[in-house]
Amino acid sequence: MRSSSLPLPLALTARLSPVVVLAAAGWALTSGPFAATSAGEHKEGEKTGTPSTSAPATAAASKTYAAAPSPCGSLAKKTITSLVPGAKSAGKEIPSTDSKLRRTCSWNALKGYDYRWLDVSFEITENDEAAQKSYKENVEEKSGGGDVPGVGDSAYSVVNLTTEDKQQTREGVVMVRASNALVTVTYNGSDFETKKAPSTDEINKAAIKAAKEAVAALEDGQQS
Repeated sequence: MRSSSLPLPLALTARLSPVVVLAAAGWALTSGPFAATSAGEHKEGEKTGTPSTSAPATAAASKTYAAAPSPCGSLAKKTITSLVPGAKSAGKEIPSTDSKLRRTCSWNALKGYDYRWLDVSFEITENDEAAQKSYKENVEEKSGGGDVPGVGDSAYSVVNLTTEDKQQTREGVVMVRASNALVTVTYNGSDFETKKAPSTDEINKAAIKAAKEAVAALEDGQQS
């Protein structure tokens, strides 16, 4: 019989630290509120086209998204219940130095011995070019993943497995660019009874599902 009365492993204690710790990370969306280890290099096709110096500057001046939507309201309650059993659907928004441009919401819970953590982050950049540059840099920092079609203008997903004190944790990250906005979803899980992590497929599909809903919330906010 599974019981949550036993002492939690050191890895869990670290993950259950107040979300204020994440805020201290300085909102570095290039790394996100996680510390996944990358191996090898991600290779993507080089884009040889460059903006014409004679082209009008209207694209640079135009901003499809002027402000970040509420991240804690970006996912359906049933999605949160499914991905993070036991978590409060309201989530916890992490303080930002500029909530108009950068906002992140976090959900985490331990149910029995199963632990899940989910973050949804929005960042609004000056224009599409700035978002594209940041997105490309973020993708290049990760490895072993692949493109996710049909989400935003471009999306990339990667899953990594880490082991600490014989405890496995599997984490999925989905990065999306939609016009001048960047959306980052981080989802991880551990089983502290078996010390095993959820499967790659489970984590990856869940992270992509959350990313699709977050992008839809971004688009809905822009239209309203």
